[in-house]
Amino acid sequence: MRIVYMGTPYFGIRPLVELIGNGYDVVAVYTQPDRPVGRGQVVDEPPVKKAALRLNLNVVQPDNLKSTEEITRLAGLKPDAIVVAAYGQILRQTVLDIPPFGCINIHPSLLPRYRGMSPIPSAILNGDEFTGVSIMLLDKGVDTGPMLERAQIPVSTQDNTGLLMEKLSRLGAQLLLDTLPRWFSKTIIPQPQNNANASYTKTLTKEVGKIDWNLSAIELWRCVRAYHPWPGCYTQWQGKQLKIIEAVPLIGEENTGPGKVVVVKHESAAFGIGCGDGILGVIRLQLEGKKMMTAEEFLRGQQKIIGAALG
Repeated sequence: MRIVYMGTPYFGIRPLVELIGNGYDVVAVYTQPDRPVGRGQVVDEPPVKKAALRLNLNVVQPDNLKSTEEITRLAGLKPDAIVVAAYGQILRQTVLDIPPFGCINIHPSLLPRYRGMSPIPSAILNGDEFTGVSIMLLDKGVDTGPMLERAQIPVSTQDNTGLLMEKLSRLGAQLLLDTLPRWFSKTIIPQPQNNANASYTKTLTKEVGKIDWNLSAIELWRCVRAYHPWPGCYTQWQGKQLKIIEAVPLIGEENTGPGKVVVVKHESAAFGIGCGDGILGVIRLQLEGKKMMTAEEFLRGQQKIIGAALG
């Protein structure tokens, strides 16, 4: 079987590596173009491209897959199937029709829950006990195609988006390897999704990370986990951005008001910040222009933050 692989971010690396490691013929890897990243806006290669080059694979980076020229080039590869893992583009019907075994998508949620661009943060934000991976056939909708297989894992209270993405990438890779032989041997009957149970997620922006201290400590604890590593949860102190990297919701501590910094009694959180309900204990944080540090380390040099109002 000839496979064209399409993926861009870190989530897409593990399935690609496992396909190669298990003898699949990946004839090309499609990924997004190199783009500027970070504050310095230095042009960088997508994570999947870096992995593909290490594996000596043919990398293709079109701006889009809409032109006749690009569709002809893809069709010329004669793929039996296209495997997609967070490629970053909606594929048109002319692309979906190319491989006889279809375009097989690895989606990091238990579809039809959390269709769209940010399923992993959404599972954390909503306090889900379980999430998972769905293997599905792409159609012209957004994550609306029929299902081939899915598997679930628990969401740990220690999980942030980065950690959970790593778990789901590994789960997705294994589920793909379990599914492909059965799909190619035509022993799987695709199952339609129940659209009545569907929910949709949006693309995250930098602005969603700005902390609203009127939210409850539980809600903000979930935000800190959901928005790490990007866009991060941040507030302002003395005209600088203060990013909360790791936190814990505290019960029974005196709350002097939303955004007010107080000393707390906790094994990991040296201080806390008042919320609309409860206190958010700070474990790790990073002040703009400084390195990340524990709350205890931060407090040694910044005692004046106690009693301050963050905004």
